[in-house]
Amino acid sequence: MTATLAQTQQDLVDEFAMFTDWQDRYEHLIELGKDLPLITPENKTEENLVRGCQSRVWLSAEYRASTSLSEGTVHFTADSDAMITKGIVALLVRVYNDRTPQEILGASTEFIDRIGLREHLSPNRANGLSAMLDQMKRYALAFSAGSHEEA
Repeated sequence: MTATLAQTQQDLVDEFAMFTDWQDRYEHLIELGKDLPLITPENKTEENLVRGCQSRVWLSAEYRASTSLSEGTVHFTADSDAMITKGIVALLVRVYNDRTPQEILGASTEFIDRIGLREHLSPNRANGLSAMLDQMKRYALAFSAGSHEEA
């Protein structure tokens, strides 16, 4: 059984709580980036670049159609040319990957503040984090509206 979106968020909060200082948390973020399911080279396009990020971040989404057993879900792949940014996008992919568009659109982003991430990022990285979240929600909105092409 897959963990709920809220459970995945709580797991991340618990994971980051194990580290007492921010240097260790940044290192954990970098480790998360190393496990990111990478975007295919053909999806590393200008259209998939997240606007508003100082680093280059590619985020691709594909709709996986519903079956008799499950609703349709959004599958994300991503990459970045910066280690911490790659960790941030990996964290978001871990939470929102393979969720229904409705789950993504209805999800709270409070876990980011509970981890303390936003307050420990530079203003540019915090803007990039918001831009990545916005892009994921835009994909979910497009898929929920019936546009099931790869985004």
